[in-house]
Amino acid sequence: MQFERVDDFEDPRIADYRNLKDGRLSTDRGRFIVEGRVNLRVMLEQSAFAPESILLSDRTHRAMEEELSDLAPRCPLYVSEQSILDHIVGFPIHRGCLAACSRGEAVDPMTLVLDRLAAETAPRFLILEGITNLDNVGGIFRNAMGLGARAVLLCPRSADPLYRKAIRTSMGGSLVVPFARAGNLGELLEDMRRAGVQILALHPGLESADLGDLEASEIGPVALLLGTEGAGLSEESLARADRRVRIGMEPEVDSLNVSVAAAIALHRLRVQHSGGADACAPRLGEE
Repeated sequence: MQFERVDDFEDPRIADYRNLKDGRLSTDRGRFIVEGRVNLRVMLEQSAFAPESILLSDRTHRAMEEELSDLAPRCPLYVSEQSILDHIVGFPIHRGCLAACSRGEAVDPMTLVLDRLAAETAPRFLILEGITNLDNVGGIFRNAMGLGARAVLLCPRSADPLYRKAIRTSMGGSLVVPFARAGNLGELLEDMRRAGVQILALHPGLESADLGDLEASEIGPVALLLGTEGAGLSEESLARADRRVRIGMEPEVDSLNVSVAAAIALHRLRVQHSGGADACAPRLGEE
């Protein structure tokens, strides 16, 4: 039997799913939850993460039985009434599909950066300082996935990309784009600069260069440094940046939503060759 029936909310097989806050699930069990068919498919098709178990409603089971059946027995597949799944999170936003996944070992941020520098001519990175809003973090990862950022690096205070709301908002981007958290953001910025990555701080001040004036094809490895919409970047981080850049906008408007700003900046820094290939693609002969 590939799919196992669960008819009791207290069944120990679904302990990871039962009304657990993201923080507790992370610290106590080293896991996170993926919600919804779209995010589950993104994880199975594109992500380095893998489900340790999957919990489906009867309806979703019927819709996904064929595509999920080959995951058993290495990944337990549980089927339950919709009411049990609704009880788990309190509302049916998951559309009858949940997966429990291991977080794995934390990644060293400079190891991630150096791996991309070894593989690509001009990778684009995003660095987040103090971005605690899960919608913004998720939106940034969605943009990173769609616009070619090779990794997202977070300060100690920025929100967890593997919280459920961040994954949902990212449309699976936080399951696909590699990320790492720095213990000390200032040290990470200095290490990246020494490794040859230019740090561009998005800052709306008039002293900042207009992003539209930059020629993406003339810029090598770049990290876009993003701060909160209110306080912005810290003075320490601004001081460690190579350049300050701003997005040109109407004079009475001083800022954009940070995920929108990230999308505009990433799009501006995409380098298109005549053949349509992205300059961030691996060099020939490299994986």
